[in-house]
Amino acid sequence: MQKGELVYEGKAKKVYLTDREDAYLVEFKDDATAFNGKKHAQIEGKGALNNRISSLFFQYLAAAGVRTHFLERVSEREMLVQRVKILPIEVVTRNLTAGSISKRLGLEEGLKLSEPVVELYLKNDELGDPLINIMHAYVLGFATREQVEKIENMALRINDLLQQLLTPKRIRLVDFKLEFGSLPSGEVVLADEISPDTCRFWDAASSEKLDKDRFRRDLGGLTEAYQEILRRLES
Repeated sequence: MQKGELVYEGKAKKVYLTDREDAYLVEFKDDATAFNGKKHAQIEGKGALNNRISSLFFQYLAAAGVRTHFLERVSEREMLVQRVKILPIEVVTRNLTAGSISKRLGLEEGLKLSEPVVELYLKNDELGDPLINIMHAYVLGFATREQVEKIENMALRINDLLQQLLTPKRIRLVDFKLEFGSLPSGEVVLADEISPDTCRFWDAASSEKLDKDRFRRDLGGLTEAYQEILRRLES
């Protein structure tokens, strides 16, 4: 497998062509960003940790019957994925209040929701990834009605599966962001990554933050928190 031309660079990853027409190579960067890139730093080893953690989550979900773009982890920082057309929607699933929902609604962090809440955001950095509703998503052409229903259902199933995995490992899944893409066949699959960059993980006993909030809030210890998530997943 040969690494080809760079076709996309985001805040946390680079995407390259390969000698396979149906596959991209994703390289995880050491960059840490927050607030739509307004805060930025380099954290040595972060990319490798997120690659390993995401690979473990994708493999677990695939074994449970969830279709993802993941093919294999090919190096410390790189994974091979199927080529997909990313839907311009970020799907956030919440089990407890934290982050933007707490600020938006004036809620204390850590309140358990009576059932998971799925929110949709338009994937647009220039607009600050605004919150949208289901009708916005398909009426404005960001996705079809069927795709919106599919990604919401998939998000809830993934939430159930992740909690089944994480609860015995003493990790509370507070919330998480997913992205989805469509294959040439039109099938919608899970894409992007699942890592402490895109999830809020709290220690079940102490509520210690084991995710990117350590960077957002200047708590320090980000590398150690990511290492702890990986250690628990591999234990």
